[in-house]
Amino acid sequence: MHKNRFFRLAAIFLVSLAFVACGATTNTQNLTIPTASPPANNAATTNSETVQKVVALTPLTADIIYQLDRTKIVGVSGSKIISNDSRFKGITTVSGEQTPPNLEKIVALKPDFVVGAAGFHDKTMERLQQLGIKTLLTQVKSWKALEELTVNLARSLNADPEPLLKRYQTFLADIPNRDYSTLILVSRQPILSPNQASWAGDLLEQFKLKNLTAELQGSSPLRGYVTLSSEKIIQANPQVILLVDTGDQILEKFKSDSFWQQLQAVKNNRVYVFDYYGLVNPGSIDSIEKATTQLKQILANNK
Repeated sequence: MHKNRFFRLAAIFLVSLAFVACGATTNTQNLTIPTASPPANNAATTNSETVQKVVALTPLTADIIYQLDRTKIVGVSGSKIISNDSRFKGITTVSGEQTPPNLEKIVALKPDFVVGAAGFHDKTMERLQQLGIKTLLTQVKSWKALEELTVNLARSLNADPEPLLKRYQTFLADIPNRDYSTLILVSRQPILSPNQASWAGDLLEQFKLKNLTAELQGSSPLRGYVTLSSEKIIQANPQVILLVDTGDQILEKFKSDSFWQQLQAVKNNRVYVFDYYGLVNPGSIDSIEKATTQLKQILANNK
């Protein structure tokens, strides 16, 4: 899952990434957005005594597994976030940045456990199960799901999840008490915003911020996201706006829209740009920490 990928609209829209929304504009077609589809962390039962070699098909699960027991991870995805992480240098890559996992590569590693993302790796997992390899399909669309995934992986690896769980708790500690009405915008054409059934929406809830699209579903083809018109945004008039960096100067493009300057968040300089990883897609533990730290700083600086 790539940072600059915001949905290849039709393709991934329909295949729906456990994320995915694809911007209709030229440069937003590669942004991948997590959606709320199948149940998260739906694992085949694993025996901790036999799990010795694990292939992780998502950056987040690779990170968690590495921190639980780095000796057991033998294969990872070719995503940019993994490629830029020196910890995974030398570990076999079993997929390209935007290509499905290579079944032959996975099987050649002789794993006894493969972890992937629901909505992305279902067919691969089905085939691996047919070959007698235990699998786990995950979907992290909430803080609770992150904690549950960590516990499930730790159990499978016969590892202790407590150090990681305690680290997660620090991300939500000392949050300034603010209840700003907040709008997250993840793309411009169409204008998409996460509701409460998404990682981003749940993160706002953890910070006690009023997500203006929390309870909306609307006409968006992606569960967990709603499509907004400029009129609706003007009507909502958020106090804070969080923009997702799609790599195509999304802030500058919104500035060119006539409605933008009418918003109180814009007038009060409360528009903030966030990385895709951490806010929209958990990505990695460090990405989550970075996003939560940025949110704390924003709230602390706006009293």
